[in-house]
Amino acid sequence: MIPKLRRDPTQAEIDEESRRARRLRIVVNLTLDLISQGQLRYDEALELVAAARRVALQLFPEKGGTYDLIYAPKFHRLLRQMYRIQ
Repeated sequence: MIPKLRRDPTQAEIDEESRRARRLRIVVNLTLDLISQGQLRYDEALELVAAARRVALQLFPEKGGTYDLIYAPKFHRLLRQMYRIQ
């Protein structure tokens, strides 16, 4: 069995991934901020959370599980707090 060779990422690839990660952080933080203002109906808040997940999957297509581990709990906690859901 021949081992698969891995190459180091180029600086351009590193920069691109950093841009995508920064964009995702902005989307998540904006979504959290909008929900925490308390001006949205519950269904609107859910749609924002779903839109944030879609953006995450567009930026990082194979990282849905990572999103679910890192960001989904933050959204669920905030939704429970803001809308008093058990």
